[in-house]
Parts: sequence; C-alpha cells; structure tokens
Amino acid sequence: MTTPFSVKPTLVGERVVLRPFTPGDIDAMGPVLADPDVLRLTGSAHTTADTVGRSPTHDGATRHWYETRADQLDRLDLAVVDRATDRCVGEVVLNDWEPENESCGFRILVGPAGRDRGLGSEATALVLRHAFAHLGLYRVELGVYAFNPRARAVYERAGFVPEGVRRAALLFDGERVDEATMAVLRPEWLARSRGDGTPVG
Repeated sequence: MTTPFSVKPTLVGERVVLRPFTPGDIDAMGPVLADPDVLRLTGSAHTTADTVGRSPTHDGATRHWYETRADQLDRLDLAVVDRATDRCVGEVVLNDWEPENESCGFRILVGPAGRDRGLGSEATALVLRHAFAHLGLYRVELGVYAFNPRARAVYERAGFVPEGVRRAALLFDGERVDEATMAVLRPEWLARSRGDGTPVG
C-alpha cells in the first residue's frame, strides 16, 4: 500500500535537518526523552518527582519504536538534527492521519541542547511546508498545555490558530491544566507565505 507517508523525506533548513532516524539519532533521543522539561511539557509525567531521575538509555520497547518509524505508512517521524553539531536534539511528528479529511496531527519536542536558537521554529516551518506543499494536507492540528506559553508562541508565529480549550486535560502535581487546541489550514498557510511556506517579509 502506498500512502502520502510512504516516502520518508529529509528536509533541510538553515539551522536544522529533519531526517529519518539513524542509530545515532536514536541513541541521542535517550537523554532528550529523560529531560524533566520534556516530560512535563508533553504531559508524559504527572508529578515533578516523576520527571527526575529518568534513565537516559532507552529500554527495549522504546528503541524498537524508533527503529520501526521508517516502516510506518500512516505517519511521519523525523529526527531534528542541529546542523551546527550534526546531533539529534529532538523529533517532529505528523500523526493521527485522517485521509478522508486531509488532516493530521503535529507534535514536536526539543531537548536542552536544541533550545533557544530557533531550531524548533524552523523545524515546525519545514514540516508545515512538507505537509501542505508536498503531502496535500488541508489541516494540521496540535494541542499545547497552558503551562507551555513558549511553545504556544512558536506555534502562533508558524500560523497555528487557537480553536478551543480542553479544560482540565492534564493533572500535574495535583493541579488541573488546560490544553489549547490549535490548527493551521492550507489556505492560511499559503496566504502568509510565498507559496512554499517561506514567510513574506
């Protein structure tokens, strides 16, 4: 079976390369997934105590997960590689594909080595260009927790529009945290770009 996700591209920007996971990239994801901020901001932990002391080495199931990403026909998982160091600092994903609706979900996570240099912003822009210009998608959506305003600002700059709130979607340290839902549509993406996703101005 052939799907839009059958081909796993390499997407090249000025600061990042998005590529299918290599063995070295998989190893580098261990410390990224163990990072306390990644665990909290992605909702992968429910207490502060649970975000510390995680092993930076993958267990067998997690390693197998990354080793099989290139085989998936219904999603796209790419390593975010810092061009300055050629080291994987995170991942970007298009998932929850709905072919009948020409839509999918988006998520990104970047570890400490990739922060504060615009790598996540560029990776997001590259993925949206691929989604709309090459995959023919019409809608890309995501969720972002209320305690992650930094990520929300990145998404808004990329063109994502707030659509609603999943109230009390996450319980963290005994407090209930809302999750904003956001999406960008192909006509919106085209209107704010030169047609290839490059922002005007």
